[in-house]
Amino acid sequence: MLVLLAGIFVVHIATVIMLFVSTIANVWMVGSSNFGTLSTGLWLLCNKTCTQLPVSSRDEASLKAVQAFMILSIIFSVVALILFIIQLFTLEKGKRFYMTGAVMLVCWMCILIAVSIYTARFTGTVPYSTNPHHGYCFILAWICFCFSFIIGILYLVLRKK
Repeated sequence: MLVLLAGIFVVHIATVIMLFVSTIANVWMVGSSNFGTLSTGLWLLCNKTCTQLPVSSRDEASLKAVQAFMILSIIFSVVALILFIIQLFTLEKGKRFYMTGAVMLVCWMCILIAVSIYTARFTGTVPYSTNPHHGYCFILAWICFCFSFIIGILYLVLRKK
């Protein structure tokens, strides 16, 4: 049981780190231009230098929603990690980590909403570039989506023996 708890803890920490990286780094979409490789994230448009991401007024609300839900997912993931540590030492044997699992599933839902909005609105659009494709941050966000769901379900069914 200790190995299972340690494994879940390590995957949870990896998920938090990947969420930070995918939110902060500006490589959600990548394209090529005459000046080199362009990449866009949730915050900036980067070539050799980074500038404010040009967004049309039609897509501005969608981008703000993606930013907000990714930040919320980080917050809920960190809160779930803290709850897990607290419950690990305060729960009696045989009790389940219901609160931790519920908070992690809320994190999962936030990631789902953010990445779904980004996929619907911004996939294939890198300003001033050709041949756009997804960057590693977009892929990391989907990996975090899978990990947070698995971790949330494991917390719900996990008993501390």
